[in-house]
Amino acid sequence: MNRREFAIGLLATPAFIRTASAEVSSIVLGKQYGLPFLPQMVMEDQKLIEKHAATFGVNGLNVGWATMGGPGALNDGLLAGQIHFVNVAPPSLGTLWDKTFGTPQEVRAVCTVQSMPYILTTRNPAVKTIADFTNADRIAVPTVKISGQALALQMAAAKVWGPDKYDRLDEFTVSMGHPDAMQALLSGQAVNSHFAVAPFNYYELKVPGIRAVLKSYDAVGGKHTNGIQVTTKTFHDANPSICKAVRAAHEEANAFIKRDPKAAAETYLKLTNDKKNSADEMVAMITDPDIDYTTAPANMMTYMSFMHKVGRMKRLPSSWKDMFFVEAHDLKGS
Repeated sequence: MNRREFAIGLLATPAFIRTASAEVSSIVLGKQYGLPFLPQMVMEDQKLIEKHAATFGVNGLNVGWATMGGPGALNDGLLAGQIHFVNVAPPSLGTLWDKTFGTPQEVRAVCTVQSMPYILTTRNPAVKTIADFTNADRIAVPTVKISGQALALQMAAAKVWGPDKYDRLDEFTVSMGHPDAMQALLSGQAVNSHFAVAPFNYYELKVPGIRAVLKSYDAVGGKHTNGIQVTTKTFHDANPSICKAVRAAHEEANAFIKRDPKAAAETYLKLTNDKKNSADEMVAMITDPDIDYTTAPANMMTYMSFMHKVGRMKRLPSSWKDMFFVEAHDLKGS
């Protein structure tokens, strides 16, 4: 689904927000593909937001889910008020927060979703490191320039060629959702490299001739947040109980994933209609030590400092808390 189709679909939907002081009766949450969104799949399957909303006095909340291939359409939907919560990577939060700072639509985070690396894979035998990419290569990322993968590639490029050349590899990137990017990589069409998230990098690396070139943890300098649950100040201030319910639902979903990864894997397979993989294979991915389903931010300021340094953000937050609602300030993050 492209942005125009998505926008037309949203215009055809009924209004979500009730008048007066009541909180909304319906919300829509946006997500993308892959294991970074497993907590939200658990939340959807077990109706955790509805459950916690009721405990905070919002009964009968209707929760809808929209799945997109990249952050662009999700960000547009959030700012238009048609999607109420979106799961974005640090670069999108930084961009949205900077763009909306001081306005009623200021975008901030309720909590994070997980820490998880991006893995850059390639089928080009000549590519051993990112320095080997040439204009003959095409690297799939969810959205060029603004996705977490795109920024991690820029951070890696800055380490190799210097800060002034941070965008040296941008011309080789193309926007493509992870499922399509994996198929293109495996078929040898359109792209020969993919900056993937789990489970797609696991699938790709099982194929002979495909190798890993870069892990984003190395580019960023350690474990980093991959997904962040955000909304606007306008929505947050008008709907505090729903925001609390979303945070509580994330905490319960994360606890469920850690307590019963096989059941979580089965949820993933069911909601994605994945018929190719077993629950045991998914459990191995979910329990990978590199992956942490947590609501606490990690290395947020590394991203923001880089974006500010290269001119992608006008203002630099003094800490990660500047970009999170005050209720999240109890999280032990960085």
